[in-house]
Amino acid sequence: MIDVLALSPLPDTLAPRLAERFTLHVGIDHAPCDRVRALVGGGTMLVDGALLDRLPALEIVAVHGVGHDGIDRDALAARGIVLAITAGVLTDDVADLAIGLWLAVERRIAAHDRVVRDGGWSVPLARRASGRRIGVYGLGAIGRAIALRAVPFAGELLYSARSPKADVPWRFVADLRRLAGECDVLMLSAAPDAANVGAVDAAVLAALGPDGVLVNVARGALVDQPALIAALESGTIAGAGLDVFAHEPDVPTALRRDNVVLSSHQGSATVEARAAMAAMVVANLEAHFAGEVPPGRVR
Repeated sequence: MIDVLALSPLPDTLAPRLAERFTLHVGIDHAPCDRVRALVGGGTMLVDGALLDRLPALEIVAVHGVGHDGIDRDALAARGIVLAITAGVLTDDVADLAIGLWLAVERRIAAHDRVVRDGGWSVPLARRASGRRIGVYGLGAIGRAIALRAVPFAGELLYSARSPKADVPWRFVADLRRLAGECDVLMLSAAPDAANVGAVDAAVLAALGPDGVLVNVARGALVDQPALIAALESGTIAGAGLDVFAHEPDVPTALRRDNVVLSSHQGSATVEARAAMAAMVVANLEAHFAGEVPPGRVR
């Protein structure tokens, strides 16, 4: 059977399915590197030229997720190695979580839950969600799904992307700082790249303002985390809903505040999404080794 390598343990939804069809090795130090033809890992997997040099027979990198910012695509291209992701199958779940985090911040759901669990009852007033101006940064598949869910709440829906989208009715704002200044809720769904790492900085947060809420279900790298902590502590913004962080799984104590709702990178963590993701990883590998184009091929 074909040798497949996972750099670290895979989810229980995926590992048995791979082991049925391939010879699965976990950990590069325990793998026959000269025979490994496929590399499988999560969306935060790091793949660079040095790793590829250790895997001379590698043909495909199959990501269990949609993020691939840790993968050197130029190095893959130089070797003719295919990159495939689980596109489409986790979009709805990530978008659902974005809306859930936002509502939890506005209505202080987590903070009120803690008060009631501790035997209390009297809590501060929350804020209305309906009628807010909602800005979405990044209008790929997930960004669009977030926008569609936000529209029934929104007084206005705005978005920022690399270019305006002719097939959506929402207002395009080219500059992220200007987008933050014109919305009450800033939802991050952009893929990180060299141009937007730390893009949500002190200036963007100041533009979002004291009534503004930040929601991040994309990557922690998009946000200047120290600037976000300072903005929350000073009241520069009203609150944040965060599923991703700068140095996961490390979450600074300063983010554990009543006006912040925290989630441990759980955007795709539903039974349905993880089953579909596992099936697509297998489908990507099987298609490639059958000489076909993987359904989630990126390049």
